Amino acid sequence: MPEILQMLQENREGDLLPWLVQNGAAKFFNTSVAEIEAIALDNQILPSRYQRNRNMISVEQQRKLFGCTVAVVGCGALGGYVLEQLSRLGVGHLVAIDPDTFEEHNLNRQFLSSCKNLGQAKVQAAANRNADINPAVTFTAHQQAFNSDNGNHLLSGADVVVDCVDTINCRLDLAHVCRQLSVPLVHGAIAGWSGQICTVFPEDYALESIYRHQSTGTGVEKTEGNPSFTPAVIGSLEVAEACKVLLDLGSTVSGRTLRIDLLDMEFDEIPL
Repeated sequence: MPEILQMLQENREGDLLPWLVQNGAAKFFNTSVAEIEAIALDNQILPSRYQRNRNMISVEQQRKLFGCTVAVVGCGALGGYVLEQLSRLGVGHLVAIDPDTFEEHNLNRQFLSSCKNLGQAKVQAAANRNADINPAVTFTAHQQAFNSDNGNHLLSGADVVVDCVDTINCRLDLAHVCRQLSVPLVHGAIAGWSGQICTVFPEDYALESIYRHQSTGTGVEKTEGNPSFTPAVIGSLEVAEACKVLLDLGSTVSGRTLRIDLLDMEFDEIPL
């Protein structure tokens, strides 16, 4: 470690660590770029990719994010945007859970889908994308459906879980498992021009309140459809909530639901 730190200090640019230096150090010392990133952040050297973060996220907070694990359940319309932004934010370990492969109807809205990867597992596409944009982030892919039986195993070790699923019963199972594990859950849902988010802490029963009249089946997104922009907006809001929970910043959307109507550009808060 002293040798690695010396190399980083000798080749940094001010307090920034260029990617070429980070990657070169990993190869020279036969270690991972994640290990180099941890050493840099521990010594107040900021990887250059995060330099536009630092007016709102300190180096210490960036190190905290790097030490966190976020599980994203569902890698489709919402999940693709959520995983992309969490990786770019610098969350150190991402866990992606989804059983599906890409189909042609995904192409209008799912960030990770393309004509080239039709038929590919969504979690594999997510892993490939993460490797391209931030190789310092550890990525664990589970190509399986989340349920109450495997949930404790899949979410073990997560600091925050992000709900990007599209069935009500899966959301309720997710809330139940997160409560058992005492892990905060960031909920998001989309349908047509509209979407909603809320943050559910372990002592809350927000999703049971939201879906108290409907415990099974799919959400209304299957009937109202989804354009390209709605998941981008709701996914971004979910990432903002996750970031605030991880860093204990600001005010989260807890004890209430934020509902967004992009057609009339209305934002409404509904107490739970």
